[in-house]
Amino acid sequence: MPRERINGIDINVEAGASGSPLLMLHGFTGSTQAWQGIPEQLGAEIRPVLVDLIGHGQTSAPDDPDRYQIKHAVEDIVALLDHLEIDQTALLGYSMGGRVALHLALAHPDRVSALILESASTGIDDPAERRKRRLADEQQAEMIERDGLGSFINHWESIPLFRSQHNMPALKRRRQRKLRLSQSPTGLANSLRGMGAGAMNPVTSRLTVFPVPVLYLAGEYDEKYRAIGEQLASTVPDGRYVEIPGAGHTIHLEQPEAYVGVVQRFLEETRMQ
Repeated sequence: MPRERINGIDINVEAGASGSPLLMLHGFTGSTQAWQGIPEQLGAEIRPVLVDLIGHGQTSAPDDPDRYQIKHAVEDIVALLDHLEIDQTALLGYSMGGRVALHLALAHPDRVSALILESASTGIDDPAERRKRRLADEQQAEMIERDGLGSFINHWESIPLFRSQHNMPALKRRRQRKLRLSQSPTGLANSLRGMGAGAMNPVTSRLTVFPVPVLYLAGEYDEKYRAIGEQLASTVPDGRYVEIPGAGHTIHLEQPEAYVGVVQRFLEETRMQ
């Protein structure tokens, strides 16, 4: 499917032909390619709708950091759903894509039938900690601009969050690195400024009346996000938490079979409600 002109930018979207729609949003440094076979394994009942978020993949990477704010990303996706004539969809988001997905579901619950969050933050509640994270995000954005994409990706792949990815097969690691290195430096830097965890308004207090069924997935080795998932599942009225053994932050890459099985069961259950 060609890129679609939405709200002044070109958005790359890849959509299946039939089935119940599942909008899939990748994480930072990712694209539609980040899912690596996951959509094909979900079954004929599911119509995957894969989107490159602003600044990533084949979607536009504007120079204005403000254009990358989560509220604008949400507006873009809703306008894209309108363009595709999708009134309601299940929604899956990984990490940064999960933050966007969460805000979309909060802003437009009528457009979302079910929400799946993989290793995603609900926001940093403490203002001082949020400012600290925003400063760290800005420093990483400046690193991209100053040192170049290759140097930044070397740094990004070395952080503890992705340590368990070193256990993946070599071919999968090479594909992941190639995808990261294919990104726009401007797009990544501005995504950190506009959609980084430090830029996100916390939504924890709004989850007690969340009207959409939610599944939160975290990996066995991802202590921080296990805690977030447990808290979210106990807060959301129809919230569920599943920990995936043998996985870290990027579950869909590290344990794809277990990941697909859990997602399929959840979507089947929510369709029957």
